[in-house]
Amino acid sequence: MFPILEKRKLNDSMTLMVVQAPLIAKKAHAGQFVILRVNERGERIPLTIADYDREKGTVTIIYQVVGKTTMLLDQLNEGDAILDFIGPLGRPSQLEGHKKAAVIGGGAGCAIAYPQAKTLHAMGTKVDIIAGFRNKDLIILEDEMRAASDRLTVMTDDGSNGNKGFVTAALEKNIEEGAGYDLVVAIGPLVMMRAVCKLTEKYGIKTIISMNPIMIDGTGMCGGCRLTVGGKTKFACVDGPDFDGHEVDFDEAIQRSRTYSEQEKRAARDFKCRLLGGVKDA
Repeated sequence: MFPILEKRKLNDSMTLMVVQAPLIAKKAHAGQFVILRVNERGERIPLTIADYDREKGTVTIIYQVVGKTTMLLDQLNEGDAILDFIGPLGRPSQLEGHKKAAVIGGGAGCAIAYPQAKTLHAMGTKVDIIAGFRNKDLIILEDEMRAASDRLTVMTDDGSNGNKGFVTAALEKNIEEGAGYDLVVAIGPLVMMRAVCKLTEKYGIKTIISMNPIMIDGTGMCGGCRLTVGGKTKFACVDGPDFDGHEVDFDEAIQRSRTYSEQEKRAARDFKCRLLGGVKDA
């Protein structure tokens, strides 16, 4: 069992949890993830390690409450415990040797982009963070991202924070003004990462993305997280989750991401009905 030391709402749909997991914290690096199971009958889901503290032995996760398992996870509070919490899984991000980087986060992807930016900043790389959200009420980790960067730009689709537009517009503006990026890290919805990669390919800038496809075991055995990179089949859990964004087949990845969308919606709807009906899910 893995005790929950802290639980904090970041916005109406996103929650931060600090979990006691000393063995994972001891070996964790930016870009890696854990797979958790809330209870004995629960499904396994991957969540990126948003932060870690080796001295305290803690791992921070951030999740969006969108499906049955994240709804179930969100029923737990400080003092409760998660049954299974396995990691660190995946390859650590390879971020060394860059002078100026742009780290792009889209929505919940900012929870993954933040540790990448933090690592780059600690290495002495100059870091610009561009974060995008639908509106100002959904903005998360603004203070943390500002501390992990030399310049933070927060965009909203509707302009409700006074800065309207997509992350690609802000990125291209910086490039055209001579930002001199030798690395772009983009993490968020697949369509956003695809748009960023098309832009950076035009300018010849190395671009790393983090892929989070359907995943079950996290060790490369199930094959559920396969994707095509550079014309070859890769598995996000063991070959990634970071990949060269200019080599990823985004059309295939987007299509595969929708495979179980109806089942996911039905499971979330049924679980929500049980919650409202006062029946505890096992």
